[in-house]
Amino acid sequence: MSMNVGSESSASGDPEVMVDVNTTPLIDVMLVLLIMLIITIPIQTHAVKLDLPQGNPPPPPVPPQVVTIDVDFDGTIAWNGETIPNEASLISHFASAAALPDQPEIHLRPNKLANYKYVAHVLADAQRLGMTKLGIVGNEQFIGQN
Repeated sequence: MSMNVGSESSASGDPEVMVDVNTTPLIDVMLVLLIMLIITIPIQTHAVKLDLPQGNPPPPPVPPQVVTIDVDFDGTIAWNGETIPNEASLISHFASAAALPDQPEIHLRPNKLANYKYVAHVLADAQRLGMTKLGIVGNEQFIGQN
């Protein structure tokens, strides 16, 4: 038993007619058309046009007022270097500072030998009276201390 495989000549001796379409010229034409299309497309610009204001920039904001509160080792409190005689005076200072439209920055600087109860008392008074800009400064004196 044998089988005829491939495109050998037929029994009559004539080669078989090829019925497949040659696609190579079709692909060549399509590639040329694609290249021509890419060349003729205008380059897209991705620019956003804005009308920016002309003139001088606004002035920088005014630096905030700074109030330094020192707490000494014996509980003495100083407001910008001025000794506060009692708690009522401290409360009046905090109330007047909290009433300002632009509250000053409160820089609390405790002595490293001061008891925490004095510092906590000042912090509690500031919070109770509505002070929002409060920070503890002078922490470098506590570095290396156990």
